[in-house]
Amino acid sequence: MIEFFFDCSSPWTWLGFESIQPLAEELGVEIAWRPILVGGVFNAVNASVYEGRKNPVPAKARYMQKDLADWARLQGLTINFPPAVFPVNSVKVMRACCWLGQDCVPFARAAFQAYWTQDCDISQDPVIAEVAARAGLDADALFAAIAGDGPKVQLRANTDELIARGGFGSPTIFVGGDDMYFGNDRMPLVRAAILAQRSA
Repeated sequence: MIEFFFDCSSPWTWLGFESIQPLAEELGVEIAWRPILVGGVFNAVNASVYEGRKNPVPAKARYMQKDLADWARLQGLTINFPPAVFPVNSVKVMRACCWLGQDCVPFARAAFQAYWTQDCDISQDPVIAEVAARAGLDADALFAAIAGDGPKVQLRANTDELIARGGFGSPTIFVGGDDMYFGNDRMPLVRAAILAQRSA
């Protein structure tokens, strides 16, 4: 099984989200979707992210823009960076993904598209309602669900679990329980790990 810890507030996570699915389908491996709040991870174990945003290295920042554009073009995605609101508070969206569980893919994809392609603030209820509609969900039912304790507890538990297992950002992928990979560009290594475990 592949565990995919993710937060829709990251463009690199969208790339990984889209590339992990065909890989898993090709190899006949199930993906366990694990929504997290990446800000909670940063606060706990990776606060250097905030300093990097406040005082970016100009050459590195320029290259990051190119790198993101290159990856987006390769995967056929339209990613506009930065959006009007960055970073965004994705807690409601990620609680919704927890509520949806293994059925979260259409909603998460719509949230990624709303934020990273259409520059919509996915912290706002009207935007979340539109994301839900695009995913074929009843927005009222979704808002009622994420107001309850279940999705809140699950999101916090997933975030704490990732930290406990050595994760420091999104996307983080585990193969076979304890073999960790970070970033959308690690898919060749994920593939190799799956094949190695299968042959063993």
